[in-house]
Amino acid sequence: MPSLQDTMQEYQDMFSFLEDPMDKFAQIIDMGKTAKGLTAEERNENNRITGCASQAWVVCSSNGDQTVIVRTDSDAHIVRGLLHILETVLSGRTFAEIDTVEASDILNNIGLNRSITSQRTNGFISAITKIKGEIRELKIAE
Repeated sequence: MPSLQDTMQEYQDMFSFLEDPMDKFAQIIDMGKTAKGLTAEERNENNRITGCASQAWVVCSSNGDQTVIVRTDSDAHIVRGLLHILETVLSGRTFAEIDTVEASDILNNIGLNRSITSQRTNGFISAITKIKGEIRELKIAE
């Protein structure tokens, strides 16, 4: 598996070719359209990301080896695309690696910090906060 930095670099490379913010949004929306998402049962209040303008959900699990599987979904393609980026960057990482990640680091490293609205940024921060809370619960349960 590529390192956290390598994965973010791949996204940075992808988005650096897109100078027009509308092209970046189109790329994010396309990612959202192709993301797997969650089952209807998983899209529940317990998994809901609060602080996001759209309906959004995250499910975290671990197979006991200190790595976390992150799965996400949203009812809005752009949010689903942003969450897909987050899912790709974080899934398969250790508790410790995820705990060091900040939303602004991901958005800055992949070049989206100036392309998305403050409302979307706040939702992205809420998603990371939710994921960190979920992994703390997973860690306690082990």
